[in-house]
Amino acid sequence: MQRRLVLGCGSPVRGTIDRLAEWPGELTVVGECDRDALGSGLSGVTVTQSAPDDVEAYPPEADLVFVGSDDGPTNAAAAEAARSAYPDAELVAYVGLEADEALRDRIESVADRTVDAVEAIHRRLRDLTIGLGASRLHRLYTALRRINGRLAVVMHDNPDPDAIASALALSRIAEAIGIDADPCYFGDISHQENRALVNLLGLDLTELDEAGDVTEYGGVALVDHSRPGVNDGLPEDTDVDIVVDHHPPRAPVEAHFVDLRRDVGSTSTLLAEYLRRAGIDPEESLATALLFGIRIDTNDFSREVSPVDFEAAAWLLAHADLSLLDRVESPSMSPAVVETLARAIRNRDVRGDALASNVGPISDRDALAQAADRLLNMEGVRIAVVYGFKDGTVYVSGRARGTDVDLGETLRDALDAIGSAGGHADMAGAQIPLGILGDVDDDSAAELTDIVTEVIASRLFETLEDATTLLEIGIDGAEWTYESPFESLEE
Repeated sequence: MQRRLVLGCGSPVRGTIDRLAEWPGELTVVGECDRDALGSGLSGVTVTQSAPDDVEAYPPEADLVFVGSDDGPTNAAAAEAARSAYPDAELVAYVGLEADEALRDRIESVADRTVDAVEAIHRRLRDLTIGLGASRLHRLYTALRRINGRLAVVMHDNPDPDAIASALALSRIAEAIGIDADPCYFGDISHQENRALVNLLGLDLTELDEAGDVTEYGGVALVDHSRPGVNDGLPEDTDVDIVVDHHPPRAPVEAHFVDLRRDVGSTSTLLAEYLRRAGIDPEESLATALLFGIRIDTNDFSREVSPVDFEAAAWLLAHADLSLLDRVESPSMSPAVVETLARAIRNRDVRGDALASNVGPISDRDALAQAADRLLNMEGVRIAVVYGFKDGTVYVSGRARGTDVDLGETLRDALDAIGSAGGHADMAGAQIPLGILGDVDDDSAAELTDIVTEVIASRLFETLEDATTLLEIGIDGAEWTYESPFESLEE
């Protein structure tokens, strides 16, 4: 049981006494103030009206002492008295208003930590007005204030934890300056971890059924992707107000505000940085979602992680529910994922250290990423690409580890000519329309699977071979141009 002692009745005490009273243990307040002025949550709190440096009024023992008068000399005297009375206690002291250097030195000589309101204000002003981060925040606020009406914060299709958390955070920032916002998505939230995140945290997300839904909004923001119509259900000509993403773009990105930083591990990191700089303490559910988003996209801080990711995670830890996070991270595996994983293992094609596997028709596209993650753990495999088709589209998910080949660039080079592809060096994906091939009946599914395998695997392994050859001879940055084999098949 912790025994806490508050000395003085200044503004820092009056602002925090309700919170201190909620903590388990004993709380005693010694100060020349009326009990009613301290706050409403004083049940079980001992209040003694006496001078803060009156040792005779102190309780016999204290583990934590907070000196909180508004008067600097009073705080210095109280801090010295408390240190003498409780030599082993943790002592935190407010320096008071208009404290000079000598008074600060006097208080700092006995206190473990000091609180300086003037310095805190100066530091807050520096955060808001100085440096690149302050400039970004200012430009983000400017873009938000341009919006006339409700803001649609659109995630990529079938959003992952990073996209979900980022949309929630940007919506929270918008609401902080009076802009109503909805975190929106197209597709399904089918991955069991993503469903657990939404359900356990009680997240309120807006599902968009058709592109016309966003016409009701006064503005559009994209998070965790950067171009409308590419991995989302928006029309390609949608006017975008805000883009925040950590994926390298394949084409120019147009918006009133753009923050694209490929040197960080997650978009959640960027949004956590905005929240911290704006002085917005995230609610428990939001902090938990952001922390989960960072952990997932950095593979528990082992993939493309930066110092900024660690700083964001450390700040979020104080606000997140870690026990709930454990429940989100350990959901049961659905039968669809188990079946996809089984087919991925059975149909794998391994050439050197690269593996590709066509799992055929799928019901849950998120299962592809989970299968790729599992297959990457096979001995001798450093690149794993798993693909399958659903609703007339081939979906591709890839993972890489311990290789010099950039998987995102590899999938772009191999598949961009027949679809869209992108991602990072060790985590990437693609979507390829099947066109007329998607109209085959069930009796022809096996034939369609063979055609998809021939097209995807041949392009993938050919591009990997070329990339490896170029690395060996020291040539970098080469590009390839392909003709779509689907075009001839569709004819």
